[in-house]
Amino acid sequence: MLKHGQMRHPRKSKKSEKTKRVSAPSQARFLKKKELKVKDAPRALIDPAVEQQMKTFEEGVQNFQQQKYAKAKPLFEKVLSGPGKDLADRARVHLRIVEQRMQRSESVVPRTPEEHYQQGVAMMNMGRWDEAREHLLRARKLAPKADYVIYAMAALDCLTGEAESAMENLKLAIQLRPENRYHARNDEDFAFLQEDPRFTELLYPDRDGSGT
Repeated sequence: MLKHGQMRHPRKSKKSEKTKRVSAPSQARFLKKKELKVKDAPRALIDPAVEQQMKTFEEGVQNFQQQKYAKAKPLFEKVLSGPGKDLADRARVHLRIVEQRMQRSESVVPRTPEEHYQQGVAMMNMGRWDEAREHLLRARKLAPKADYVIYAMAALDCLTGEAESAMENLKLAIQLRPENRYHARNDEDFAFLQEDPRFTELLYPDRDGSGT
């Protein structure tokens, strides 16, 4: 019993003592451990099959944008059998457009030099070399000095392995329009001539014999 003048000090419960014992540094250590666990978690690995499917799709799109439908078509068809559903759906859309454009190019009846030229280029993109040559020859007959027709014939010659004819046509196309020299430098259709010194001399006339 308390005497008069004495005050009772409330006793701290065991529960409050336990709560007080959890200091700030220990909480920080706990949080740090959690962060380490998150950082140490292994990252999700990309499926090599999906990665290859993506590369094939991108190659198909590149050919599609260059209107090389004959090359794009089998690439999109290959993507359809890949594991990625989203990529397969996108490839299916592109494939439908490719087939429509290939059919459309077959139904056109060309009459002018430009129409024969466009048809010839379309046949080149589909890998139909004989038909491409036929249309380009007709375009050239109707417009003998059309540099773009002669340039296309040079590209077709190169694609079919006719180096001599390709060089002659490319040289003439550059004479008619010097800008064709710069187009040919970045045109992959002339890859067949890349190792031919005559091709290098034609495209880079400012270079001397020392290669500088």
